[in-house]
Amino acid sequence: MKVLITGSLGFVGKNLVSTLEYMDEFEILTFNRADDISVLEKHSKVCDFVVHLAGVNRPEKISDFYTGNVDLVSTLISFLKKHNNKAPILVSSSIQAELDNDYGKSKKAGEDVLIEYGKEVKSEVLIYRLPNLFGKWTRPFYNSVVATWAHQISRDEEVEISNPDNVLHLVYIDDLVKEIIAALNMQANKVVDNYYSVPISYKISLGELLDLFKSFRESRNTRFIANMKDDLTSKLYSTYLNYLPRDKFSYPLVTHSDKRGSFSEFIKSDYAGQVSINVSTAHQIKGEHWHHSKNEKFLVVKGKASIKFRDIFEKEVVEYIVSDKKLEVVDIPTGYTHNITNLSKEDLITIMWVNEPYNPNNPDTFVKMVEEDQEGL
Repeated sequence: MKVLITGSLGFVGKNLVSTLEYMDEFEILTFNRADDISVLEKHSKVCDFVVHLAGVNRPEKISDFYTGNVDLVSTLISFLKKHNNKAPILVSSSIQAELDNDYGKSKKAGEDVLIEYGKEVKSEVLIYRLPNLFGKWTRPFYNSVVATWAHQISRDEEVEISNPDNVLHLVYIDDLVKEIIAALNMQANKVVDNYYSVPISYKISLGELLDLFKSFRESRNTRFIANMKDDLTSKLYSTYLNYLPRDKFSYPLVTHSDKRGSFSEFIKSDYAGQVSINVSTAHQIKGEHWHHSKNEKFLVVKGKASIKFRDIFEKEVVEYIVSDKKLEVVDIPTGYTHNITNLSKEDLITIMWVNEPYNPNNPDTFVKMVEEDQEGL
């Protein structure tokens, strides 16, 4: 299928093109503001489907609204008519088409032109009145509060908020792209007549959005990540990362060191526990404690180690020898005192997961030697 995408260098266009490029069933034809209008006519002659994303929302003068949102639609239609091409047309409109402002009026006028064209030539017209879009490659300080705040908060800049109770209606760019692909495959989510919608959308207040972005920023200090089980939170976090300064992609961890090695907390969460990185120097023993409810998983990723267990009411010691030659996870059960010994001459590196973040007020950690006749280190 030859898909003509107008405005392919815009926010939606870039996300759509970068997805379709990896799908063998589509051939992409593009038209952008910098192209001569002859390019649009050439593609209009051969395309099998039109995704019309080009438009104007921040013009220098009011008349540009109508030039970009109505006249271009008329030009596109004239080319399709000239070449007797009845390819379906999908157009990105706006929920502001219901409002009495020049942007909304121009979008509504563009819709009306398309609807009449569809009736005239019996061609399918799919109109999507989109709310606020968010995701990677949105321009901050343009028309997206999500992009603007992500940019500002990631740089510790002040954010202006007039009414934190105002509610945003949001659609994530990947969900929009999936819906467009569904439309290309004749499986669009129809609402009524020529109007369609993205089936997944969200609502969040400005105050909630601001608090969430601040929590993303603070997670680098606390290591606590937001609840990624929440669909909107997960998508907003993916978006937030896209606006980090390019020299701020990395951040240091707090590391606790002694003669036995070091211990660094990597990620914490209230719902999925904590991941840490444990480094043991040559021949050192760590652990020698047990837990009532806290349980752990150890994964040695560098070196060779002995992991020993003992039920605190028994004398039998169970030992596992593990190394980076064969990655395997060792579960640390409750009620068993345990330790890990570096059998290597170099540092032993172990990824450790525990089902709950460390709480100094309830550490649930009790010292007891695995082998009673051995001096703990």
